[in-house]
Amino acid sequence: MKLKIIGLFLLITIVQSSYSQQPPTETIKTATNNTPEQQEVINLSKKKWNWMADKNVDSLKLLFDDKAMFVHMGGSWGKEQEMNVIKTGGIWYKKAEVYSVVVNMFGNTAILLNDIDLEAVVGGNTVTNPFMVTEVYVKENGKWKMGSLTFSKLMRPIKSTNEK
Repeated sequence: MKLKIIGLFLLITIVQSSYSQQPPTETIKTATNNTPEQQEVINLSKKKWNWMADKNVDSLKLLFDDKAMFVHMGGSWGKEQEMNVIKTGGIWYKKAEVYSVVVNMFGNTAILLNDIDLEAVVGGNTVTNPFMVTEVYVKENGKWKMGSLTFSKLMRPIKSTNEK
């Protein structure tokens, strides 16, 4: 009897641990019923990715709030350093392949999540990483300003190279 109880306990433990290690199966989908304000932020984010790829610092300078913060795998810094990194090519955000976008509104603040594969040139080397990018926008005087951009590396495989 004691052996059966120990065996049952081990079986339950093994089953529980196997479920806890499964990768998530649901993916974030882009909402199809966005409000006009949410869609405005989504469109602005798309423009931002293009401006970053084109190293269009003039447009980015207007978008980024003076107090904006940028969090990367290699560190975090403010607007001035981010503008310098883009302008000099320290990081060239070559191409962001966006798979899903979700935006949540909190008063005059929008928090946008992008599931992306980012192809970038860093230190002369081209790298591609899967990221969940969090963008925070605040609407002041009728204009959206970015207050934060955070890259969180995902553990999933890179999708863009798998599709080629």
